[in-house]
Amino acid sequence: MQEIHVLSDHEALSLKAAEIFVTLSKDNITSKKKFVVAVSGGSTPIRLYDLLGSDQYRNQIDWKYVHFFWVDERFVPFSHKNSNCHLVHDHLLDKISIPRENIHSVKTDLPSPEVSAKDYEEEIKLFFCLSEGVLPQFDLILLGIGEDGHTASLFPDSEILQESKNLTASINDMKHLHYRITLTLPVINSSENVIFLVAGKKKAAVVKRVLQDKDASLPAGRVDPKKGSLIFLVDKSAGMYLDSRTKCV
Repeated sequence: MQEIHVLSDHEALSLKAAEIFVTLSKDNITSKKKFVVAVSGGSTPIRLYDLLGSDQYRNQIDWKYVHFFWVDERFVPFSHKNSNCHLVHDHLLDKISIPRENIHSVKTDLPSPEVSAKDYEEEIKLFFCLSEGVLPQFDLILLGIGEDGHTASLFPDSEILQESKNLTASINDMKHLHYRITLTLPVINSSENVIFLVAGKKKAAVVKRVLQDKDASLPAGRVDPKKGSLIFLVDKSAGMYLDSRTKCV
């Protein structure tokens, strides 16, 4: 099931995302006694993280049942300005009462991105108690879209887009500034809920290609959870090229 919400601005987008996050957390904690989320970095979700860590939302969520994983990470130290883990800690995790064991970050102090990716895959398998060949099912995955159509650290024309066996992959070239570790597309597409957060007029062209043109050459256009919900939260600037039919929820 796909929904498209075009919101007035970044603040409205973030508030809508926070409301969905709270609702999903309550539903999953009630039914399963846990809520398992994979979060992304970048500038767009920062306001969402700030809201979730604020007095307005913090006490609406029973954080001891929430588990955080990362969609992708740069192979940099935690203290680095481009660390996704650092970003989420700074804007959310350091502001809430959550058990340390509920934070499942990518270890970037290991010898190589390949080792880091393998370690992260084992962490996921252990947490979900997976048998060989079985995919994890996150309750929520938060994604963004780059101007080139990438999502997570899945870039156009990357051979990792064809990965069907491994849960994680390493990106070992410097075209994208840093080596990276990412969840693979089958993991993303096995999620119960995927939410794209997209803001700004620089994203308008790629939003049209993904949502209106259905351009499957773009990694973001390949996100299609088979048994889950796919929700696009787009601000008015990012959705400026969408026609009225596409904008309908």
